[in-house]
Amino acid sequence: MTKEPIEVLDDLANQVADEFEAYRQPDEFKDVSLVIENSDEERPTLIVHVDREDAESLADRIEEFLREHGARTERERHSATDVRVLATVD
Repeated sequence: MTKEPIEVLDDLANQVADEFEAYRQPDEFKDVSLVIENSDEERPTLIVHVDREDAESLADRIEEFLREHGARTERERHSATDVRVLATVD
């Protein structure tokens, strides 16, 4: 049985959370936040929000990790400290 895209993204979000755990400390402001946006049921999107100084370099690492795990990615840059990596899967 093939997993639905939302299930694949959920698994991928968990992997990102584990891989970049150092940036997600529970009692501090999180440098990396994860959200699955699924208002379009056919094309859910994992949004990885990087909010820190030098966000680009961490976003590069996250984007590479996502691609290595089969996701297609796009990037939104809102400022030097606010970058979002958008990931989708088939």
